[in-house]
Amino acid sequence: MNFNDIKDMDNEYIANTYARFDIAIKNGRGSTLYDYDGKKYIDFSTGIAVNSFGVCDTLWENAVIEQATKLNHVSNLYYSLPQAKLAKMLCERTNMKKVFFANSGAEANECAIKTARKYSSDKYGKDRYEIITLKNSFHGRTIATLAATGQDVFHQNFGPFPLGFKYVTANSIEEMKEAMTDKVCAVIMEMVQGEGGVMPLDKKFVEETYKMALEKDILVIIDEVQTGNGRSGSLYAYMQYGINPDIVTTAKGLAGGLPFGAILFGEKTKGVLSFGDHGSTFGGNPICANAAISILSRIDDKLLEEVKEKSKLIFDYMSGCKNVLSVDGLGLMIGIKTTKNAKDIVKECLNKGLIVLTAKDKIRLLPALNISYIDLQNGLQILREVIEG
Repeated sequence: MNFNDIKDMDNEYIANTYARFDIAIKNGRGSTLYDYDGKKYIDFSTGIAVNSFGVCDTLWENAVIEQATKLNHVSNLYYSLPQAKLAKMLCERTNMKKVFFANSGAEANECAIKTARKYSSDKYGKDRYEIITLKNSFHGRTIATLAATGQDVFHQNFGPFPLGFKYVTANSIEEMKEAMTDKVCAVIMEMVQGEGGVMPLDKKFVEETYKMALEKDILVIIDEVQTGNGRSGSLYAYMQYGINPDIVTTAKGLAGGLPFGAILFGEKTKGVLSFGDHGSTFGGNPICANAAISILSRIDDKLLEEVKEKSKLIFDYMSGCKNVLSVDGLGLMIGIKTTKNAKDIVKECLNKGLIVLTAKDKIRLLPALNISYIDLQNGLQILREVIEG
C-alpha cells in the first residue's frame, strides 16, 4: 500500500479532527523515522513527548512482548504484579504515597479534580469546590479538563461547562492571592505550559502559591502530563521548584508509546478515594504497566544529566541563530520563537527530513531523552538552516 492509498482511506473513514501533514510514517528505530517512500527523518517530536526512548526501543519492546505473552489484560477486580511493581517504583521515586492508573493525561486530571473536590467536601462541606487554574494552561479535552484549561480558544462550541474553575495569570502572585477564597479546594499548575507556548513558571510564583495553599489547606495539583518522566531534566519538573504537591498527574512518556496515565497522591490525599469513588477498565493494563516499568527504571541520574546537557546544547546553538527571538523551556521541552511563521518552518523542516512541532507561535522541540548527539546536532543544523534561510 502506498501513501496515497493510506491518505485516501484515512480521509474517507477517520473523523476530520487533525490537520495532518502530507506524510505517513511507516517505521523507525530510535530517533530515525521513515515514510512510505523510504524518506528518512530525524524525529524531534517523539509523538508529542510520548516515545521517551524513541521509536521501538529494544528494552521497551522486550518488556511489552514479555508481558503480552503472559497476560494482556485483567480486570481491576484482581491484583496485578506489573501494577503493584510500578506503583511502588513511582512512590519510592517521588515520596508520594498512593497511585491510581488511568489511560491518558486528561483522565489523570479528571481523577485529580474529583479527588480534590472529595477531599474538601469530606473535610469542609460541599460549598468548597472551586479550582484555580492558570491562564494559558492546557489540561485535556474532556468537558471538565477543557473547563480547567485556561484558554478561550478551547472553550468554543462545547458549553455549557462544569462550574467551579477560575483562572489566574501565570506568575501573578497578587492574582493568585486574591483568587484563594474560602470556596477554593485546589490549584492546578503545569511547571511548563506546553500547549500554551512552552513557558516555564517563575520559581518564586510557584513557591508563593504553594506557601499560600499550604496555609489555607488548598490542595496543590501539579500537571506533569508533558513535563514528566525525565522530560524536564528531573524525574518530574516540580522537583526543580522545591515543593511537595498533594497530587501529581502524568501520562504521555510514562509508558514510552502506549496509552497510560497515573495519578500520584501525597499524604493528605492518599485515602480520599475509596471503593466505588473512581475506576477504569483499562487503567493499569499489565502490558502498559510493564512498558512503564521499563521506561521508569532507566530514568536515572546519568540519563537526567544527559538531558540537561542536551538541553544546554540546544539553548546555546539556537539562541545565537539569525531570526530567533527567544528560546524557552526546561530540559528537552523547548520552544523557539522566530521572526518567521512557525507552521512554515515545520513544513520546510519536513521537506529537509526533520520532524518538529509547534506550540502557539513557537517551534516546539521534544526529542527522545536518549537521542544521540549526532542526531541532535544534525537535526539542529537543519532547523537552523530553515530558520536562517
